[in-house]
Amino acid sequence: MTSHIQSPVVQCIAVSKYFGGVKALDGVTLSLSAGEVLALVGDNGAGKSTLVRILTGFYQPDHGELWFGDERVEQLSPRQARELGVETVHQHLLLCDNLDAAANVLLGQEPTRRRLGPLKFIDHRRARTEASRRLSEVGAAIGDLSAPVRQLSGGQRQAIAIARAMAASPRLVMFDEPTAALGTRQTEATLRLIRGVADRGVAALLISHNLDDVFAVADRIVALRQGRLVLDQPAAQANRETVVAAMAGLLAEPSAP
Repeated sequence: MTSHIQSPVVQCIAVSKYFGGVKALDGVTLSLSAGEVLALVGDNGAGKSTLVRILTGFYQPDHGELWFGDERVEQLSPRQARELGVETVHQHLLLCDNLDAAANVLLGQEPTRRRLGPLKFIDHRRARTEASRRLSEVGAAIGDLSAPVRQLSGGQRQAIAIARAMAASPRLVMFDEPTAALGTRQTEATLRLIRGVADRGVAALLISHNLDDVFAVADRIVALRQGRLVLDQPAAQANRETVVAAMAGLLAEPSAP
C-alpha cells in the first residue's frame, strides 16, 4: 500500500496546545505525505480532535510550527486551510437530508441553464451527470441520484461526502470516524474509497477507534496519549498489541518510523 507515497503535504513540528492549565498537545511532531493513509488513534482525550482542529485552522498552536509543503504557515484560518487544500469528511457528514444525492455532491457548484436577472436556474440533468462522474472518480456509484439523501444507506452517504470533498482538488482529506455507524459491507466499501483517495495522490488522515479498519487501510499508524505522540510506525511493522500498549501508556518510549 505504500508504493504511491510521495513528499510531505503537511508537517507538524513540536506542536503544543494549552487550554488553561491543561496541555492538550505536547510537542507533537508528525508529517502526512501525498498518497499515504495515515491512521490517527488514541483514547478519548488523547489530543486527536485538537490536532485536527489545528490542521483545519480552528485552533492555533501555542508552540511549534505548521508547514504545508515548503511553506510555513502562521495563524492558519479555516478559510486559508481550505485554500491550502484541506478538506474534512466529518463523522456526521454534514449533508442536506432534504436534498437529493446530486445536489449534495455539487452543493454550491450546481450547473445552471439560464438566468433571469439575478436568479439562476439549476440544470438538473447536467447536475446528475456531473455528480455521477464525480462519484465514479472516487470509485462509487449510486443508482438513483434524484433520491433524497435521507433515504440512502450510510455507505452511500459516505460516498457522497467523499466525492464532495474531492471536488475541491484537495491535498489532504481527513476522515473522522468514517465507519462508526456502518455495517460490515458498507465499512469495506468506505475503506476502499479512502484507499482510492490516497491512490490519487492525496494525503488521507483517518481518525478511528476501530483497529480493524486501521490495519485494513493504513500505511502508517500514529498514536496519541495524553497529548503526546507515543507511536509513529509503518502499519506493516506494527501489530494490534503494540498499538494498544502505546495507547495505554505501556511502551517505554515512542516508536518512530
